[in-house]
Amino acid sequence: MSWRATVTAWARGIKRDVVALWLAARDRRVPFHAKAVAAAVAAYALSPIDLIPDFIPVIGYLDDLLIVPLGIMLAVRMVPPVLMAEFRAAATAILQRPVSRAGAAAILALWCAGAGAMLWWAVG
Repeated sequence: MSWRATVTAWARGIKRDVVALWLAARDRRVPFHAKAVAAAVAAYALSPIDLIPDFIPVIGYLDDLLIVPLGIMLAVRMVPPVLMAEFRAAATAILQRPVSRAGAAAILALWCAGAGAMLWWAVG
């Protein structure tokens, strides 16, 4: 297997695990502490806002290359293995669906509203 195929498979696995963790954070069968970590990791991984901005040379991608995978590994270990296998299967099915542009627009509108509220609070 070439390095490119290995990296591609690794990236797809991370994407699947982020969606699986989002599902785990919403499931009643998952312990609270695992839900909290899973929700935080999924929200950070899916958020366009980074802890370290990407425009900073070298360390800007540090969170994408280290923090997110380490957070995913921690959260996956906290979720019971039987449930994690179920969430991974559901995440694979979700990722094979068509993309929703309306959903993307709704998320963008929420981020803009949040930024506007913070600006209004900072100015006022």
